[in-house]
Parts: sequence; structure tokens; C-alpha cells
Amino acid sequence: MSDADKIIQETPVAHHQNESRRLSFLLYEALYGPKVFVQTVYRQLILLGVMFATGAGVFAYFEKLPPLAALLASVSTITTIGLYVPNGGNFVTLNHTEAILLIVMIVVSVGAGASIVQSTVSSVVNGDLAKGEVEKRLIKKLKGHVIIFGYGHLGKYVAEKLEELRLDYVVVTRNPELYASLLSREVFAVKEIESRPVDALKEAGIERAGTVIVSHNEDPDNMMIVLSARKLRPDIRIVSVVNDTNLIETAKTAGADVVIPASVTVGHLLALSAVTKDLVGVVFSEKIGTKEIAQFSVFKTSKLIGKGMQEVSKLAMVIGVVRDDDVIKEIFDPAFRLKEGDTVLVLGDPSSLHELEEEAKAV
Repeated sequence: MSDADKIIQETPVAHHQNESRRLSFLLYEALYGPKVFVQTVYRQLILLGVMFATGAGVFAYFEKLPPLAALLASVSTITTIGLYVPNGGNFVTLNHTEAILLIVMIVVSVGAGASIVQSTVSSVVNGDLAKGEVEKRLIKKLKGHVIIFGYGHLGKYVAEKLEELRLDYVVVTRNPELYASLLSREVFAVKEIESRPVDALKEAGIERAGTVIVSHNEDPDNMMIVLSARKLRPDIRIVSVVNDTNLIETAKTAGADVVIPASVTVGHLLALSAVTKDLVGVVFSEKIGTKEIAQFSVFKTSKLIGKGMQEVSKLAMVIGVVRDDDVIKEIFDPAFRLKEGDTVLVLGDPSSLHELEEEAKAV
């Protein structure tokens, strides 16, 4: 069993329907897009408004235009539409003070307008005009979701498994490029500021979450997050990965409910794969230790044919039998006997599994 599979199986989180996530993004973008745009360029808009008003004042004072006409002349001049030309187009006799004020007004307004255009284009090109605001609001609606700290190889695999299981999750990452990528793919994500995991946990909705999975590459970072999560939510389930096996007890003391030694897990699987080709998983338990799960096919000349579970279980613990692509439920019925073609799933240590493997194969 891989790290992520074990984490998922030990995480009692309710299923959520997330097929509507994309629709929610589109709806919220339509609702909050204009708001986010105004928030992005409000300073430029205020400056542009001030310039319009300034221009109207200039034209009203020097050109003796009524207020509405002065404002129209100002807007026309600043936007270069050219509906009104001051002093009848004779710039030679134009009042010097008026000319200086108009020059300043036009230069400042053009700069503000260019900034607005640049911000708009940048937001549209990056696809993040409203997504950031949308994510914050949608995350606030999540309940019982999983928070994944770290989106390396392991964190990414955990997210993929959660996606398959249709569980809501929020990824927390420190990588700005990765955050932008997740945002563009409409994955719930929070950008963590280093040494400030508490803020990221709050933004990820820890007060409503069901589980926190900590999978950073660095153990000190994992410990800090475990401590922070436990302080914020004493009742939440925390699963943490450690790379140094000496830190297993430290992680538990910090508040982790389940600690997965990543290097030991992978190393264990690799080593046992060299011993038997029938290995399908590994179980790590504090009560029974490390046990392997293997599957064996019963061949035509196998010594297991005709035997019941009472005899087979002397070699290893049988956890299931597959016959004709169906899982047999009553395998411990005294009348049940193994047949050719059956697949036996067993739990045990390498020596017992190897012995059963010899019994199962053809001779």
C-alpha cells in the first residue's frame, strides 16, 4: 500500500459532490469580476476622475464654459476624442497657465489610462481577474474538506486520489508559480507565506475542515504545521509525513494522529518487490507492526486446491478470495474450498508469504 493510499483509507471524510465546482467558478467570476477589477485599478480610476474634474475646472475658468460643457470638453481632451479644442485651436495665444495645466492634466491622465489598460490585459492574460476572489469565497463554503500542505510528488498524488474519490480539498503551497497554475486549473489553493502557516490554515478553512495532511519535503516545516494546526483545532485529524524516522515520535508529540515514514514506506516496498512479484501493498500498524499484502493465483497443480481457509490460514492471514472476478464473502464457511484460478489475498510477513507462494504455484 502506498503512502497516499494509506492516508486516504485512514481519513474519515464525508464525500462531497464537486462536479459543480467549475460552474461555481464561472458564476462567481461573473458576479465578482467587476468588483475585483475596480479593486485592482481604483487608484487609477480616482486619479482619472480627478483629472476630468480638473480639466472641467480649467475650461470653465479660462474658456468660460458652463459646467456640463466644461466636463465634456475635459473628457474629450483627455480621451483624445477632440470634440473641443481650447482657444479655438490657436495654441499660440492660449493662456500660458491654462496650457501648463492642460499639459499636466493630459500627461497624468494618459499615464493613469495606460496603467488601467495594462492591469486589465495582465489580469485577463493570466486568467486571475476574479479567480482569487472566487476561491476565497468558495473555500469559505467548504465543510469537512481536506487541507493538503505541500504539493510535491506525494502531495500531488494525494490530491489526485482525493479527486478520484470526489472529496473536496484545498492545496497550500509556497510556490507562486504553482499557486497560479492551480488557480488557472480551478483547484482550490492557498499561497502560504513562509513561517506563517497559521494564516494559511485559516485561509484554507481549518475551522470547518475534517483533516489536515502535511506532506512538505522538509520535516521542520511539517512539524511547524502540525503544531499550528493542533493549536487552532484540537479536535481535527492530522496526518503527517516524515522523512527522518527519528522524528516519528516527535511528530506525534507535536499533535499528528497518523505519521507516515515516507522513505521507510518506499524503501520497504522496493525491497519486498525484489523478494516476491506478488506483493500488492504494505500495512503499517503500531499494534501488529509492518505487514505485507500479497495476492496469489491458484494454479492447476497447486497444493492449495481443495483446501479450506483453516488450513491456508496456518501459513498467512487470508483477507479475501477472488473467483471469476467476484469477491467471495463466505470464505470461512467450512464448506468453502479453493479452486483452480482463484486469487488469494493474504496479509503476513515476507517469510510466511513466500511459503504460501510456493504452495500456490504450479510444481
